[in-house]
Amino acid sequence: MAGYVVVGTQWGDEGKGKVVDLLGKHVDMVVRYQGGNNAGHTVVVNGKKTVLHLLPSGILNKDALCVIGPGVVLNPFVLFEEVEALEKEGLQCDHLRISDRTQLLMPYHVRLDELIEARGGKYKVGTTKNGIGPCYADKYSRIGIRVCDLQDWNVFEEKLKSTLEIKNAEIEKVYGGEPFDYDEIVAQFKGIREKMLPMICDSVSLVNEALENDKVVLFEGAQANMLDINYGTYPFVTSSSPTSAGVLEGAGVPPQSLTRIIGVAKAYSTRVGEGPYITELLGDEGEALRQKGFEFGATTGRPRRCGWLDLPVVKQAVRINGLTDIAMTKIDILTGYDKIPVCVGYELDGKQIDYVPASLEVYGRCKPVWKVFDGWTEDISQIRNYEDLPENCRKYVEFVEEYTKTSVSLVSVSPEREGNIIRKPLI
Repeated sequence: MAGYVVVGTQWGDEGKGKVVDLLGKHVDMVVRYQGGNNAGHTVVVNGKKTVLHLLPSGILNKDALCVIGPGVVLNPFVLFEEVEALEKEGLQCDHLRISDRTQLLMPYHVRLDELIEARGGKYKVGTTKNGIGPCYADKYSRIGIRVCDLQDWNVFEEKLKSTLEIKNAEIEKVYGGEPFDYDEIVAQFKGIREKMLPMICDSVSLVNEALENDKVVLFEGAQANMLDINYGTYPFVTSSSPTSAGVLEGAGVPPQSLTRIIGVAKAYSTRVGEGPYITELLGDEGEALRQKGFEFGATTGRPRRCGWLDLPVVKQAVRINGLTDIAMTKIDILTGYDKIPVCVGYELDGKQIDYVPASLEVYGRCKPVWKVFDGWTEDISQIRNYEDLPENCRKYVEFVEEYTKTSVSLVSVSPEREGNIIRKPLI
């Protein structure tokens, strides 16, 4: 079996889309295993930026079958907007399949997300308001509607009628919002049903048969380790598990199928939304890094919080995911800094620790312990051989490798698809 996984090691936005797109040229299948359209994966081909929210990043490779797995929550209207946008650019999407077990993200999920966030309060999560959390909540409350329900229209109508009564009552009575009209939702889904039906498949059989027949399968998630529902900065997390373990549940494959687990780590840190962030740069310094790295959300356009690299966070991702490799991205953004601090631990109540505490109150008391590196001024965007990088840049990469005890196998030096240094083949 040849299963490859790409996961984020920080708070998302590390450049997973670029890595998946790069590897996608060499695989037979790409499987999206969790999340929804609350995350954007940006890939750059021939100087043109493409932002994908639901489509697997491998969709740009027409020879790789692309599968949206059971662990995803799918807004089909957003999906077809992406498909149409790519088709206008002359790209094919006829190699897309959707698992019959995938949850449908409904219009009322989006409205509930907006209403819940509007209430604010101390534990406002700062979601993208795309309905992801409410959809996962319905999934685990066992009142969700799945893609397979579209195959039998009577079943879809019956389930929608039953669930909509519950959701409308919640929208009106709890949040004072405007309820949905049953007939309007039925008409919306009837309008896209015929387009979806040919894409629906038994993905569990499809993906496992590919693995059993020695096909190369790449598993792609959204978000990252620090946004994991179990191991992230709860409650400021996503509603699913973007870890390598999430692949097993979200795609329905056995543990032994995962032969390579690649963690993507940005050379500095960013996060979107609420929650503690130990290495955050505030004021002009943070804004300068934001502008230099163009750190604005691909989905919402929100400015990302920026800071120096937090290695205890990356180390936690190594442990939880069992990383075999690290792909370091956006190191070119650090060019021009005289000194580059890196967080190598936390000071907590007078003691030094190197792990991420569960309690936000405890984590919020942590102070970064810095190791400061000398910077470099040379333009590295066109370099393709590791030995040609400035010495201080190589020292930075090699320290990350030493600290995490994980091979930094790829170093990205520009946003272009080919802007990479391959130190160790990933596939």
